[in-house]
Amino acid sequence: MKPGRSVCVWLVCLFLGVMTALPAAAQNKQPPPKKTRLLFLLDASGSMLANWETSTRWQVAKTMLARMADSLNTYSNLEIGLRVYGHQSPVNVKNCKDSKLEVAFAPKNAAAIKKKLQLITPKGNTPLTYSLGQAANDFPEDPNGRNVVIIITDGLESCGGDPCAVSLALQKKRVFLKPFIIGLGDDPGYAQQFGCMGQYYNASDIRTFQQVLDNVVSIALKKTTVSVELTDEAGRAVETNVNMTFLNNVTGQPEYNFVHYQASEGKPDQIEIDALLSYDLQVNTLPSVQVRNLDIKPGRHNVIKVKAPQGYLYLRQDAPTAYGSMTAIVRQKGNPAILHTQRFPSQHKYLAGTYEVEVLTLPRIRQTVTIRQGQATPITFAPPGSLNITQDLQGYGSLYLLHKDGTQEWLWNLPEGSSKISLPLQPGRYRVVYRLKTARASKFTDVKDFSINSNLTTTIKLFN
Repeated sequence: MKPGRSVCVWLVCLFLGVMTALPAAAQNKQPPPKKTRLLFLLDASGSMLANWETSTRWQVAKTMLARMADSLNTYSNLEIGLRVYGHQSPVNVKNCKDSKLEVAFAPKNAAAIKKKLQLITPKGNTPLTYSLGQAANDFPEDPNGRNVVIIITDGLESCGGDPCAVSLALQKKRVFLKPFIIGLGDDPGYAQQFGCMGQYYNASDIRTFQQVLDNVVSIALKKTTVSVELTDEAGRAVETNVNMTFLNNVTGQPEYNFVHYQASEGKPDQIEIDALLSYDLQVNTLPSVQVRNLDIKPGRHNVIKVKAPQGYLYLRQDAPTAYGSMTAIVRQKGNPAILHTQRFPSQHKYLAGTYEVEVLTLPRIRQTVTIRQGQATPITFAPPGSLNITQDLQGYGSLYLLHKDGTQEWLWNLPEGSSKISLPLQPGRYRVVYRLKTARASKFTDVKDFSINSNLTTTIKLFN
């Protein structure tokens, strides 16, 4: 074999090998893991010096936070930071901008956080709202970042701000995920103010504080998975291959889009999601099914059941017709909005239920159908005939359908420029009403009744 030909054969083999490997690579492609940045937002206002069991709130918070920082040093792909408020000015100064990022984000920076905690003395007010707003600037811009805020406080906002509004606005801007708020002590006002900011925990004693802090960090870092079971009316998980969207119900934006998969043994696969977001689930059937405010338990596997029984609407067209490509309009019964348009011939899935189907023949065919789980409901129409007007006249005319009770229904206006048409119509009785453009009175209107039969042409002559 010639050297040049050998190289060509080798290149062809290489190309085929790469192309063969592409589908498998696409199936196994995983997004890069997100870097978690965890900011501790710590209250160092004067009230933190209050006694708490055998110590003070500040001493307990400082000790446990230092211990937590040590444990987080073992995590990869994690950076932690520390912002403190209420520690730079005495309470009588009423400094409502007393907030500072004391330790910037960095990997394995427990030593820096512990050192800084030893240098801080609580003394001032509680500018919680301002501090939360400033925390937005602490996180670096990183499209692959996962920003988490853990607030530890023993008091309510003291500077007149609205921490709930700020928290919600920053979540909507995707600056950080829903914050965790740990309230030290047993103030009845905590739940009302902190609950709207994010996930609130009441640490009424030191033991509970330790448990809550451990739990919050575990929630922030542990893997959470869900399985979505798409069930029939009997609750059996039989539906699959449906697009579904996990919507962030704070921002309204889609966080995850998946095509549902279910193994042959009837079990849907497990999907990993971020448990620090609040979700609505939209199953994109026709019509779609929504589940609001999913109850996701962080750090574990969750099963979500959605009733979504489906059947098929089968638009049957046995042979080509004079209509050409036909379309049907599908609506839910009692709802005037168009749900879907479906072409003939085709088969499409819909939720089990009752629908109104309008076929764009002339005249239009309207039919109410019931779609049942796992079944196909067929719709067809009679082959049309044709109306043929051979005269090339200018004038004004309309076509009517004649009903059995003698009433007439307007269908269509003839073109003003020429009456010469060949129009496909469904079988039935019809009427043409026509006046020439040159006619000077209504009495010169011509009325012709005629019949249309499938696959036959009916020719009429006006004024004859």
